[in-house]
Amino acid sequence: MIIAEIAQAHDGSLGTAHAYIDAVARVGVDAVKFQTHIAAAESTPSEPWRVKFSLQDASRYDYWKRMEFSEEQWVSLKEHADQAGLKFLSSPFSIQALELLSRVGVAGWKLASGEFNNGPLIERMAESGLPVLLSTGMSRLDETDAAVRRLQASKSPFTVLQCTTAYPCPPEQVGLNMMQLFRERYGCPVGLSDHSGTIYAGLAAAALGMDALEVHVAFSRECFGPDVPASLTTEDLRRLVEGVRFIEKMKAHPVEKDEMVKNLQGVRDIFTKSVAATRELSAGTILCKEHLTLKKPGSGMPARRLSELVGRRLSRPVVANQLLTEEDLTEEVAAARMG
Repeated sequence: MIIAEIAQAHDGSLGTAHAYIDAVARVGVDAVKFQTHIAAAESTPSEPWRVKFSLQDASRYDYWKRMEFSEEQWVSLKEHADQAGLKFLSSPFSIQALELLSRVGVAGWKLASGEFNNGPLIERMAESGLPVLLSTGMSRLDETDAAVRRLQASKSPFTVLQCTTAYPCPPEQVGLNMMQLFRERYGCPVGLSDHSGTIYAGLAAAALGMDALEVHVAFSRECFGPDVPASLTTEDLRRLVEGVRFIEKMKAHPVEKDEMVKNLQGVRDIFTKSVAATRELSAGTILCKEHLTLKKPGSGMPARRLSELVGRRLSRPVVANQLLTEEDLTEEVAAARMG
């Protein structure tokens, strides 16, 4: 499953949020994901900036406030996603946000790594029975273990995503090796929540057998917002989706080499070589090395038989560059050589 993470790329504009749904649907992702912030429920006015990027918001709290949508607006986004054939997801950052999204209707939950110690939120997710995506960006293994145990106890389906909370994330910190560790440790589907701002990490994760991929999206790298440096443009996203689907098809169709080559016989006949006469030769000629060469196409006597033709007698004349066949040779000489 490929998830297009819009996050705060809409910058508080409902119209822009709807435009993102259309844009990511056109490139073939499976799901669109937002973040549901209710400033008064999740934060205090003293919350510090991670990066002071906004000139219009006096505080981080003010920024979250500006990112809020009403329940009616969330319903419109969910309905739009349904119409576009996309699963609708959003990360809640408070119990109130989870309750709002429960009324709106989501295909599953995304638990941000900053919420791994939020026991009440995890319990409510588990009680819903909906699938949960665990993003491990800032979480130690013991914290991930604890979150997983809560979900296992409720038999909730879940997927653990390798993630590194760096915007953008350099290649040496992507940590693709963690996907296999999570698969073995928790016996669950795994994936990557990528902040590299490139298509490379996602393609590599697909080749390694990921089950889910989440990437941030922005219309342009010149857009405003804290996640833009770690985002793909919509054109990047299109190429990523094409690449992942290509990799999926490759992995889903292992080949048996000899059977594949059998189906390529027509191509083999063009590109391989056959035994050919170097010059015009009369009937009865006993062939020597100087009479023989290898030339395309491969529709005549196979090149591997070159050495065994030395000493054979021609049953009929041949011309230069003629591809030899068994009918051009007498059986008597072949039998004598064997004797």
